Amino acid sequence: MARFHSCNVLSAGTDRQLWQFHAQGAFPLAREQKAAEGGGLSPGLTGKSWSQLWQPRLNLALLPPDNVFFRVVHLPSSSPAELHAMVELQLEKLSPLPVGQIVWSLYPLPAGKDAAAAGDLQTLIVVFVERKIVEDYLGALEASGYLADRLELGALDQLAATVVDGQGAWIYPELAGGPNTALVAWWYDGRLQSLNSLNLPPADDPAGPLKEQLEQMAWSGELEGWLTAQPQWTLVASEAVAPVWERWLRDSLGVPVRWIPALTPVALAARTARRAAAGGGQGNLMPPEFATRYRNQFFDRLWIRGMFAAGILYFVLVAIYLLAVRVQDYRLGRAEQKVASLGGAYTNVLQLKERLQVLKTREDLKFAALDCWKITAELLPEMLTLDSFAFADGRKFSLSGSAPADAAAAVNKFYGDIRKATLGGAQLFDANKGQQLSTRAGPGGVVIWNFSLELNRAEED
Repeated sequence: MARFHSCNVLSAGTDRQLWQFHAQGAFPLAREQKAAEGGGLSPGLTGKSWSQLWQPRLNLALLPPDNVFFRVVHLPSSSPAELHAMVELQLEKLSPLPVGQIVWSLYPLPAGKDAAAAGDLQTLIVVFVERKIVEDYLGALEASGYLADRLELGALDQLAATVVDGQGAWIYPELAGGPNTALVAWWYDGRLQSLNSLNLPPADDPAGPLKEQLEQMAWSGELEGWLTAQPQWTLVASEAVAPVWERWLRDSLGVPVRWIPALTPVALAARTARRAAAGGGQGNLMPPEFATRYRNQFFDRLWIRGMFAAGILYFVLVAIYLLAVRVQDYRLGRAEQKVASLGGAYTNVLQLKERLQVLKTREDLKFAALDCWKITAELLPEMLTLDSFAFADGRKFSLSGSAPADAAAAVNKFYGDIRKATLGGAQLFDANKGQQLSTRAGPGGVVIWNFSLELNRAEED
């Protein structure tokens, strides 16, 4: 019962009444709608969509009781499947119509208070309806947009709701169809013995036909052996109908008639919804092929809507993607135009930057040569003679000269001092680069010396 979220009950007739119940507890009424014949029902109440997958809704339709036949049978207590099989074996005997032209169902009815007399037998109400009537009714519901999951009879729940406290006949006006019809349930020995329909002619005083039909039912009960005492007459009707039928029964029978209020249409619909939501096929007159077709239509509709929604989402995403591409193309075009407009200025800036770098390098080299000359002048001993001084490639500093034969130590000292010379706290020359000191004997007993050094400058790009 808890697997359903809500339950719709549709009573079709001149005015179609739809009740929607919450499928929990006592099935409280949630909403109701009334529509004239041919009018449409709200799709929000009856339609099924994706939400039904996690909040399933049960759609019930109450079959009008006209042209419905009832049979009461007593079978040994058994499981629902075995009861169905036992009734199916007796269909040709029970059915008032050819078996191939009917839709039938059975409803187990609980026994009365004196059920001990019933023994192990179980009372069943077997319902028969002509298949064409069911198909026409379902076709009319389909045309109005209502696809029923189950086809039910409210009369069964009214019979089950009645408290049987004696032996006799319980008369249910309008439960068999029109205003001049009624169902008569005969209870004897703690169980339902027979269920008959009353059809009164539209006369001013139907007491005569009413008495005749009730007497025929009683004679039938006497012949079958279950009418063993004078019946107690009980009228189960609404307050609007009870006074008329009570007068008709008193006039025709000449005995007191007890009145019991019948269930209101809303209460009866709630009982039917609660029974149907509990599961099982008891009382369901929906042909299996219709239920299968409706279920397949529901899932096909979900697939089609899902594919349609996926297609719309795909086209929306493609449109967003194309729009984003157009925006990026536009921004790229704007950027390219801006780059093209700045191309000349950018080239001029690069040229100016290179010129500035050349000028800066020249200035650095000029001061570097002066620094080398200054250091040389400061560190060169007086006994040494400087013959050549060269500064090349902005880094390489070459010195050569001569010295007396006894000044070899001064040459070595000069070479060591100049390699370690500093300027502004930083070493001027790279100690790992350059040409080592070279000496050789010259003419006249002098020492010819030469070496080269490289400025300690960072590499420039």
